[in-house]
Amino acid sequence: MILGRESEVNYLNMHFDQDDSRIMVVYGEKNVGKTALLHQFVRDKSFYYYCAKYVSLREQRYQWGAELKKKGIRLPEYPEFTDIFKSLMGNEKKKKVIIVDEFQNMVKAGDEFIRQLIWFVHEIQASCQVMIVLCSSSIGWVENNMVTKIGEAAYELSGLLKIRALGFETLREYFAGFSMEQSIEAYAVLGGMPGLLKQFDDKLSIKENICRYILNRNAFLYEEGQRIAAQELREMGVYNTILAALASGRHKLNDLHLHTEFSRAKISVYLKNLMELEFVEKVFSYDTEGKANTQKGIYRISNHFVHFYFTYIYPNLSSLEQMEPLEFYNCYIEPSFKYYVAEYFKSVCRQYIEKWNKWGKLPFEIEKTGEWVGKFGTIDVIAQNEEGRTIAGICNWDNPMMRYDDYEWLLFCLKKAKLQADYIYLFSSNRFDEKLRLEAAVKQNLKLISLDEM
Repeated sequence: MILGRESEVNYLNMHFDQDDSRIMVVYGEKNVGKTALLHQFVRDKSFYYYCAKYVSLREQRYQWGAELKKKGIRLPEYPEFTDIFKSLMGNEKKKKVIIVDEFQNMVKAGDEFIRQLIWFVHEIQASCQVMIVLCSSSIGWVENNMVTKIGEAAYELSGLLKIRALGFETLREYFAGFSMEQSIEAYAVLGGMPGLLKQFDDKLSIKENICRYILNRNAFLYEEGQRIAAQELREMGVYNTILAALASGRHKLNDLHLHTEFSRAKISVYLKNLMELEFVEKVFSYDTEGKANTQKGIYRISNHFVHFYFTYIYPNLSSLEQMEPLEFYNCYIEPSFKYYVAEYFKSVCRQYIEKWNKWGKLPFEIEKTGEWVGKFGTIDVIAQNEEGRTIAGICNWDNPMMRYDDYEWLLFCLKKAKLQADYIYLFSSNRFDEKLRLEAAVKQNLKLISLDEM
């Protein structure tokens, strides 16, 4: 079993085991591991896989027919899609899985494919069964345009499965050779994308991995940050400008307007498109009574690798072309890398709160978690139950020690958020000062958590 995908495989098997034919849509970002998941699902089944090209439907039928001829299946030069599907079933009576990857390339070109697919599924229902899996890496199109495009054919879909990035705990399992600190750094760079994780080597340091597998001109990841965005977006000049501005710390609409000189209306449209593709997220602060002190309209890059690319590589491409990887790392990445990773450490801490909640290791069972982004500071972790009992916390990654002053700052932020914390959790990648340790020894509701306790 591939790591972290048991529930997805079980979901697909549940549909496969039903006593009828099914049409499923499976979608997720590039590199999220859709293909590996589907191969896991069909490993004990009769299946066929086809990846649709970005061509006309006539060329698509020609290309697909040409592939099948190489497998010994005789078809006309430009076969109908119904003929293709019938040929794939053969004389077998047992249920078969047919996977059509990047199916949006065919649906966008016209209604011929989806219309003939549905006719075929109905036609064979009496004699045999099939599970059609339509796969796509265009999440914005699936979620916002697919139903409109296929119309009433949407009623024929048996289910939609969105493949999401893996959590930090699965990454820890994947990189067994990394320390906790190295795993968090890898998570900050790659996120939970299996297609990217396989590029790193846990026998090397994070610095060595970045130099060898990202900054090296011959490496797959050298231009992947740009490819990820370019695959889904047109007008890359505008999108690159906005992503670069976000990566440089301009998180508010007005800041983006002043920097780019694009109109606010134009920026809003492009941000919406980036959010639909899950490259960017709008930060929604945890809902508290202190709304007057909450920052609103904050945007940030949510795709880890795109964020890394636009933080370090895109603004320094000229230097990267002239420097050796190690020299570039020392000059442009190392000075601020701890600060960059700090934001992702907060996400890891929230994931641990959720894990401890599942394991019953918190003082009470929580219902929701989040963060509070204030005008004067942030509360990195907020977790509450239905009665409003609250765990609040802050996370220190880049400072050599968490100090008592940090604790007092959290108390100040709680006051601004008008939030009463029943328990306070302080997470630190480094030491806690003596005054803070003494305070935690006295107060039962103050927890100091280091990396080796996570």
